[in-house]
Amino acid sequence: MGKAEFLTPKAIGNRIKAKGLQKLRWYCQMCQKQCRDENGFKCHCMSESHQRQLLLASEDPNQFMDYFSEEFKNDFLELIRRRFGTKRVHNNIVYNEYISDREHIHMNSTQWETLTDFTKWLGKKGYCKVDETPKGWYIQYIDRDPETIRRQEELEKKKKQDLDDEERSAKFIEEQVRRGQEGKNEETPVFTELKRESEEEKVAFNLNKGSSSAATSKSSSTLGPSALQSASSAKRKATGHSSEFKEKKKSALDEIMEMEEQKKKSARTDHWLYPNIVVKVVTKRLGEKYNKKKGIIKEVQDKFTAVVKMIDSGDKLKLDQSHLETVIPALGKRVLVLNGTYRETEAILDSIDEKRFSATLILDSGRLKGRRVEGIAYEDFSKMA
Repeated sequence: MGKAEFLTPKAIGNRIKAKGLQKLRWYCQMCQKQCRDENGFKCHCMSESHQRQLLLASEDPNQFMDYFSEEFKNDFLELIRRRFGTKRVHNNIVYNEYISDREHIHMNSTQWETLTDFTKWLGKKGYCKVDETPKGWYIQYIDRDPETIRRQEELEKKKKQDLDDEERSAKFIEEQVRRGQEGKNEETPVFTELKRESEEEKVAFNLNKGSSSAATSKSSSTLGPSALQSASSAKRKATGHSSEFKEKKKSALDEIMEMEEQKKKSARTDHWLYPNIVVKVVTKRLGEKYNKKKGIIKEVQDKFTAVVKMIDSGDKLKLDQSHLETVIPALGKRVLVLNGTYRETEAILDSIDEKRFSATLILDSGRLKGRRVEGIAYEDFSKMA
């Protein structure tokens, strides 16, 4: 009986049956052929091509099994890395998604008999973290990519640098406080006992404001012009010294206030949403109409929620911070720093370092206007509307 002609009801029915997954017991891994029923599988096993494949496999069966096991392991781990990342997920969920591909390697052709055995083997070899629960086995992929490890080391180095800056600021403030206390101790008056060498001496008190010293003199007639000049010069020196100390003390206070303000800004926060910046929607829950589309934040609510007006359609959406990401403009465009030391500062995008996922900005507002800052991460700034 010949094959059915093209577009006949029987041919269409055969194509519908062949589409999608079939029963595993009617699949030949050596020939990579899926049969629809028992009769078709029996005919395939009696075919000459299948017999040739069996002869090849009988020469070195371990080689073929190792090959299929390696392919199964690589495809399974690649699916976990791309689809789930480093999230903890049930092993059966990953397997169901893996076998949805019609051309996948079947487990019955590998060295593992069950999915549980394969899961335990992944944990033993260090490919994944596995743990058994009443609901079954859970796996978590361990990312050993050199690029990922390098990025994690850079983030840890950056956090350590931020902590070092905070410690340095704290030590500077302690030093300023210590210097201020030493200055106060120098100004503290020293009280001594009043004594006269002879009864003919007269005691004269200087009641000038801010002074509590006492001096002795024989008589007003005995004081000459040279003595008056020396007294006036000494007074000028004292007033000059006190004014200089006040100026130093004032500048130190200003410096402490600046350091405190800088410290507050340097502390990173979990939220980065600000009005009038351009963001991109990265969630598929709203459909393909809004996914990967750009919008402008019109209002920020509760720090982590934003009202976004889409640029293409003009629709307004209320989105969480986790469903948005920053937008990097062209070089020379204005951006807003969203996190870190220079938070809420407008800047101009100068250059981009694709290897380190960072950029160089030129600050365009505030007291540090004109400063060139390097190493600003992509997620710490965004295009201004």
